[in-house]
Amino acid sequence: MTSDRTHVIVGASLTGARAAATLREEGFEGRVVLVGAETERPYERPPLSKDYLRGEAGRDRLYVHDEDFYGEQQIELRLGRSAETLDTARRELELEGGERLRYDRLLLATGAEPRRLSIPGSDLEGVLYLRSVEDSDALRERFRKSRSVVVVGAGWIGSEVAASARQRGLEVTVIDPTAVPLERVLGTEVGAVYRDIHTDHGVRMLLGTGVDAIEGAQVVERVRTGDGHEVDCDLVVVGVGVEPRTRLASQAGLALDDGIAVDERLQTSAPRVFAAGDVANAHHPFYGDRIRVEHWANALNQGPAAARNMLGKSAAYERLPYFFSDQYDVGMEYTGYARRWDRVVFRGDPASREFIAFWLVRDQVVAGMNVNVWDVTDPIRRLIGARVAVDERRLADPDVPLEELAPFEKEGVA
Repeated sequence: MTSDRTHVIVGASLTGARAAATLREEGFEGRVVLVGAETERPYERPPLSKDYLRGEAGRDRLYVHDEDFYGEQQIELRLGRSAETLDTARRELELEGGERLRYDRLLLATGAEPRRLSIPGSDLEGVLYLRSVEDSDALRERFRKSRSVVVVGAGWIGSEVAASARQRGLEVTVIDPTAVPLERVLGTEVGAVYRDIHTDHGVRMLLGTGVDAIEGAQVVERVRTGDGHEVDCDLVVVGVGVEPRTRLASQAGLALDDGIAVDERLQTSAPRVFAAGDVANAHHPFYGDRIRVEHWANALNQGPAAARNMLGKSAAYERLPYFFSDQYDVGMEYTGYARRWDRVVFRGDPASREFIAFWLVRDQVVAGMNVNVWDVTDPIRRLIGARVAVDERRLADPDVPLEELAPFEKEGVA
């Protein structure tokens, strides 16, 4: 019987909410407790840097489930409560305030938190980070009162915030030590496309330099860069990446490796303890290595996979990574995972902002990104999964259907 068992999920996020719902969908009749440090019920984060930040979407559109869902499914919410200690030997979790929860299975979906600047002036009023709905609310209010903003970091969050600020009419300067935005993920060729998109919309791009100091009397007044620029501003938004929240796992002695180390079934080094989402560095059968993915689709799909394994299904998580971004009128979807590549092949003209880019290693496609081209994610995924050598000329030819380049799909890759 499962009705006398308790499954606890730490992290009332998209990952945690989807895991809790899946436990019920799979027939688990025991106690389900979902613990979250935030006071909001689980919500999705992508809109926080896009339409929600711009005031174009209401809060109701953020939530993973309706307000009544958790009561109807008998999922106990512990909101505004952080998990303080974990004892894996006794299978006991202690929450802020002293409540102790005994568990039969535990899922850690503690997510990640923004990396903080540690430079002169980084503690001034007007230096903001974006992770939570509360952060987005505060930033939207500052947009309303400000004229100019400096965005530190040209990764996904920084680029999306810069686009939203510009669409709200602010003067925007982006500062990043790389040569082009998103260089670490996309490389210089595709990153240059995003540089040009932002400059075409009036964003000032200060690339190849970092921020030495943020200056002002009590509040932000200017930013000083490493190459001598001084940029006047009312607001600084920092987007320089995130760190996985591993404090609880570390305290409990779980194996760590750029996050919580888990196997292909999302099992940690401790019996009965699983991890999923941004915090999990999971062994991926397709890549033969651990990868940690910080994107919406991973949170959406890893939570249910972990829940099924908590119930003894013993299924490997094999989905290829996928993420999306919207900046101005440019939408994109990226499929795959490329730590390195030999070259990039374009199908279509990048200058038109309607193209597909493919990252290749030894004539095999390892990742693909469609920009303002839709309904091609599945063939791109199949092409990656097939692991076949492709003819570069045919790959670049829009008249050759992508389906013809991937004659089969490797079993298990989804």
